[in-house]
Amino acid sequence: MSKAATTKDPRTIGQAGLNLVELTVEQVQAAFESGAFTAEALVRACLDWIATHNPKYNAFIFLNPDALDDARTIDRRRAAGEKLGPLAGVPVVVKDPMDMVGFPTTAGWSLLYSKTGGVDLMPATDSPVVARMRAAGAVILGKTNVPVLSHSGSHANDSWAGPTLNVAMPDRLPGGSSAGTAASVAASMAVLGLAEETGGSIQNPASAQDLVGIKPTIGLVPNAGVVPLSANRDVVGPIARCVRDAALCLDVLAGYTAEDPKTLAGVGRKPKGGYTSKLSADALQGKRLGLYGPGWRKQPLSEEAATLYARARKELEAQGAVLVEDPFAGSGFADLRKPTPPLPNFDARGLESIPYDVQKYLERLGPNAALKTFAEFAKATAKESAFGEKGVLGFMPNLPQFAAVLADPSKPPDLSEFIALKEAYLNIFEEVFARERLDAVVFPQMREELPLLHSKETIQETTVGEINIAGLPGVNVPAGYYRSGSPFSLIFVGQLWSEADLLAYAFAYERATKHRRAPTLDA
Repeated sequence: MSKAATTKDPRTIGQAGLNLVELTVEQVQAAFESGAFTAEALVRACLDWIATHNPKYNAFIFLNPDALDDARTIDRRRAAGEKLGPLAGVPVVVKDPMDMVGFPTTAGWSLLYSKTGGVDLMPATDSPVVARMRAAGAVILGKTNVPVLSHSGSHANDSWAGPTLNVAMPDRLPGGSSAGTAASVAASMAVLGLAEETGGSIQNPASAQDLVGIKPTIGLVPNAGVVPLSANRDVVGPIARCVRDAALCLDVLAGYTAEDPKTLAGVGRKPKGGYTSKLSADALQGKRLGLYGPGWRKQPLSEEAATLYARARKELEAQGAVLVEDPFAGSGFADLRKPTPPLPNFDARGLESIPYDVQKYLERLGPNAALKTFAEFAKATAKESAFGEKGVLGFMPNLPQFAAVLADPSKPPDLSEFIALKEAYLNIFEEVFARERLDAVVFPQMREELPLLHSKETIQETTVGEINIAGLPGVNVPAGYYRSGSPFSLIFVGQLWSEADLLAYAFAYERATKHRRAPTLDA
């Protein structure tokens, strides 16, 4: 990436001197309306900021050379009085595995990038989520770093582009696989970011870098045109610095497309007035919230996490919430969890379909794609086979229905065991919510503080697996800091399609506590 010319103070934009750091969508829109600055000035300031700070944090792998032209187009249309999209002129970033015309989709793997000895996967069309961001007027600044095949929920250490650092705490894990998206937003290099989750890849980096993340209900947001780990678990969602921004982004992303038939299930589920419609300072008043305990998962919180959680509980009660101790006790919910050998903490069930899902992804790339079938994909990556004993997905053969899918990736997979598990999770979840009259559950997103960046430890979360398999939504929000400075985060989890309610609870908590603080950046 070429280094843009640096302004005297890249944090300030236009005559108003508005600070780029922590800038919100609402502030951007107000400034455009008042004429305080233009989209071009904002994007130029972001590019200067990226040039200053990305060499340290390594959030971006590609910058969009058309970003300034796109911003100028927005300015011309605004000056002409044209009707613009809800994110017109807002700088955003896109996670690398999401197809974006003009850029290779590398999935963090050197074997899928020509400049590191691999092959380029060049999409003929944007993924639906990228197309929706463009249609909303967002200015896409570039694509962000991920680990190989988005396999890790903890870091991006094995990416061809090198590791991404945690902006909130550079010596700790940044969260994965959406590490680059989280870092770019946390560092104010962009206002919003697109992330995607199969096993914690939205909630982990958002929590690790002191941000808001929305892991949507499966079927609310299309996942076509995104390098898959599991069509049954993958879901795209926003990462932002505040709840309102995340909600505004979800408004743009959510909705049906024929490219992803499972989005038919979300028709009629979007709230009237959008995902900001329920945001209110008193949204927690009288709401019944379930608390973390062994009925949910048989893994205790660390002593310090428990202390921070106790404080958060008092904060929730001060906002009028009614807290319910371990509502899943005796339900059998915790017994459903079964980490996949040799992984100590990750339940991979539902990923069995990946050969079929990759086949479908490659077919979508277009007639000129370098790889068109899973067989060609396997051949091109044979020297580092993802499913081999030392591969990043070397655990896959331990999933009982994986072998049959690998043998014939063109055949729709038998996922009967995963479907039965998903049904069991959902049945218990619904039964507990009905019996305890719950509006949501609220847990520490992690059981303990972040491990060191290059340690062999992984992020110890509380909801990954359970909500990924069940397809349930979650919204996490900053909730303080450990003594070390490591961020502490809460996650609100609710019933299918309850994103608007969860956002309201997170908004009320955010507004009452104001825990998040802007990180100190090192150039």
